[in-house]
Amino acid sequence: MAELEPVIGLEVHAQLLTKSKMFCGCRAEYLGLPPNSNTCPTCLGLPGALPVINRAAVEMTIRTALALACRIPEFSKFDRKNYFYPDLPKGYQISQFDLPLSLAGQLEFEVDGQRRACGITRVHLEEDAGTLHHAGEIHTSNFSLVDLNRAGVPLMEVVGEPDLRSPREAPQYLRALRQLLIYLGVNDGNMEQGSLRCDANVSLRPRGQREMGVKVEVKNMNSFRSLEAALTYEVGRQTDLIQRGMTIVQETRGWSELEQATVSQRGKEEAQDYRYFPEPDLPPLKVGRELVEQLKAGLPEPPMRLRDRLLDQYEISAEQVLVLTERPQDAAYFEAVVAAGAPPRAAANWQAGPLQALCKAARVEVERCSISAGELADLVRMVEAGEVSGSTARELLAEAFESGASPAALVTERGLAQVSDAAQMDAWVDDALRQLPKAAADFQAGAERALGPLVGAIRKASGNRANPDLAARLLRERLARPGE
Repeated sequence: MAELEPVIGLEVHAQLLTKSKMFCGCRAEYLGLPPNSNTCPTCLGLPGALPVINRAAVEMTIRTALALACRIPEFSKFDRKNYFYPDLPKGYQISQFDLPLSLAGQLEFEVDGQRRACGITRVHLEEDAGTLHHAGEIHTSNFSLVDLNRAGVPLMEVVGEPDLRSPREAPQYLRALRQLLIYLGVNDGNMEQGSLRCDANVSLRPRGQREMGVKVEVKNMNSFRSLEAALTYEVGRQTDLIQRGMTIVQETRGWSELEQATVSQRGKEEAQDYRYFPEPDLPPLKVGRELVEQLKAGLPEPPMRLRDRLLDQYEISAEQVLVLTERPQDAAYFEAVVAAGAPPRAAANWQAGPLQALCKAARVEVERCSISAGELADLVRMVEAGEVSGSTARELLAEAFESGASPAALVTERGLAQVSDAAQMDAWVDDALRQLPKAAADFQAGAERALGPLVGAIRKASGNRANPDLAARLLRERLARPGE
């Protein structure tokens, strides 16, 4: 293995979040519908039905390409990609070949804390095929059922350069691309349901050699884990064949979760096998510079740049930043909490900790939960000022999350403001020392942990309103006096 170098390139297919299909007026939604109910003569390819280009899909593809620093040619066109498969009703797919919507970009991603960049060959647009429901796994199935509800859904393909050099890098690249697509609002990132799909081209070559080895395409990987597992297996399989002096066959293989192995599906086609030619029923596209500049101006802050800015501007931890930039809405909520007056580090702790846990349990996004950014900021400020304890604040946050009440208002209504007046706490300190004389003696004898039960007794006597830090300080002062 030390003498061989893996060469990996990913082809990522992303269904676009449009309301209608790519070339007809059928809904782009297809999950949960009765089989073959969301179709029309155009997406079924019936004679005489003509396609019409979905403008929203074109603009989403250009926005994605711009976010990947691609060049947008002024002239583009659609082509027919001819092949037979049961879920392709026309017998060809309307795609793009030699004149796609974009060319030559790159994507930054991180592997083990190190920044990497992978070239992007192109981002182009096509239509999705239908769905095949196999009786078991595809390579062992006795029959398959065809559902054409998905046929014609806008499908954007991001073709990566073969710049990845290990199975470990591939899921990190895909994570970065998935997050970017979510930030752009063009794809929902759902790999399990198939709205984001990934194929990988894998080959091996002697280290230092520029010439590519024989390429194998691997399909059917619907998670980051399965992508890395499939590539690890395939690299191992090809390494074994080379070491045994055997020939690697150019083919398409599928990943079997059951067998945890890649399995042969068919011989790999070349471009000429698809007999590409310009789509005669669609006009060429001319993308004006004005439209490109308009779309570029509307791009969101990229995830990598946003992470760098939050780290620099607010001096929060890298772990917190990863949580707060999972989606652009998470980062916007955090900055709104800080703008409302909460200290950044404390705001990050409360949002990435207790609030996120409540949102996950309720399956609701933070921007849609009942706690507004201003309400969280008020609660955080009260904790930081010592007006309410952290434990009380967490309980109130959970209650407010369920009821929709303001956490700060609950503090006032129930008289839960934390007591930080030393004179008011003296009686509670006296009671704690009387109740727990052994703990007091143990602390005076050097047992630091004995202070905990004494602080707990004060908190209980005060209805959890006593400031625990002040309680500990008063206890230390009292127990340091002779005779106490």
